[in-house]
Amino acid sequence: MKLIRFGNPGNERPGIQLENGQRIDVALFGEDYTEDFFARDGIERLAEWLKFNRDNAPVIDHSVRLGPPVVRPSKLICIGLNYSDHAAESNMQLPVEPIIFFKSTTAITGPNDDIIIPKNSTKTDWEVELAVVIGKKASYIEEKEANNHIAGYMLHNDYSERAFQLERSGQWVKGKSCDTFAPIGPWLATRDEIKDVNNLRLWLTVNGKTYQDGNSKNLIFKIPFIIAYLSQFMTLLPGDIITTGTPAGVGLGQKPSPVYLKVGDVVKLGIDGLGEAKQKLVSWSAS
Repeated sequence: MKLIRFGNPGNERPGIQLENGQRIDVALFGEDYTEDFFARDGIERLAEWLKFNRDNAPVIDHSVRLGPPVVRPSKLICIGLNYSDHAAESNMQLPVEPIIFFKSTTAITGPNDDIIIPKNSTKTDWEVELAVVIGKKASYIEEKEANNHIAGYMLHNDYSERAFQLERSGQWVKGKSCDTFAPIGPWLATRDEIKDVNNLRLWLTVNGKTYQDGNSKNLIFKIPFIIAYLSQFMTLLPGDIITTGTPAGVGLGQKPSPVYLKVGDVVKLGIDGLGEAKQKLVSWSAS
């Protein structure tokens, strides 16, 4: 299944995107895509509900806004420098163990929402990433068990303010957590939808120019390893998001000089099986 949420910000309803591209409202199922939904085998229960209610579910017009496919998770965990080509363009050594940082959950927004360039920003950048959503609580699990803890996968753009991240000391999180810096979706594809998560094309354009064109086969640390590894340090809860790193082509790495986003720029991105998103850059406003 492809889980979507639709409607105005803060008032989204749960839906499904069907195989033919049609979108339906499944609010009558009675649950949104929360931690509790995933923890109580919500995907399986929803699939069963659809067998008897799919034909009667209201159809959603494609003009309706899509929100984040999951209700605010307890954590949004990021893996840094997980593609060798991106590490090279960033002039950083390949990690011996996964580099872990967080994005604030308040950064989460819909896949096609405007992206706000933060106040005092000079180096807002892009990063197309494959995100995995946890479906079952994980603590001290082994790598061979990890797939059983996956609900599905999503498209994510890990926006970053490089001056905040790299030039102002401390941890990366303050360059990653600005409002709207974590657009996710358009949908959460359940695990069965993706036949080979280790062979998915990731791409990103800015104003029509291709900057990123990579493949998940080049992940340094694969998803099962990442989940097992993280579970040694923290409990992963249902609905938690882990975003797995970006391939080469970010603005920071452009030659002969970096390229950063400005007001009016349009970013498009996509991953095989996980859909596409389009985001416009707008200025910060006190209002």
